[in-house]
Amino acid sequence: MSTRDQIKKAKKGDEKAFQQLIQEEKNKLFRIAYLYVKNENDALDIVQETVYKAFISIKQLKEPNYFSTWLTRILINCALDFIRKNKNIIPFAEVEDTSEERQPIEEKLDLVEAIRKLENPYKTVIILRYYKDLTIKQIADLLNCPEGTVKTNIHRAISKLKLDLKEECIK
Repeated sequence: MSTRDQIKKAKKGDEKAFQQLIQEEKNKLFRIAYLYVKNENDALDIVQETVYKAFISIKQLKEPNYFSTWLTRILINCALDFIRKNKNIIPFAEVEDTSEERQPIEEKLDLVEAIRKLENPYKTVIILRYYKDLTIKQIADLLNCPEGTVKTNIHRAISKLKLDLKEECIK
């Protein structure tokens, strides 16, 4: 059965069809959520919240061809909500870590860590462009903003990543 047929069945209330659609997307969803929160359990919570929201609002999906994009948009919103809610919480591991051991430079040069430090608009465009391989137009449609804004955000994010990674090399 094609994905389009599964989406149509899911929109009509077929839970099994919806479950199969989620099975196909779950790994991508987890990877994106993990890039936002850098914690496996939190990423799983975000994916679970995304699946729930998608399930209760599947009937609102207008174009079946954009199911993956629609689902990604829900995930991004859930991740950003999660980050906002937990902004002032300091993980216990960070409070406890008072060791003065230095990490080797190779461990500091972590692109994922540098992406995690980016502000949300920049983090979002980098993830969508380079992890989901979306075009500038697709990202603009997904985020409901002009293509120029997406290009600017990508350029600024890359500049910031270069600067951050360069600073890490100098330390």
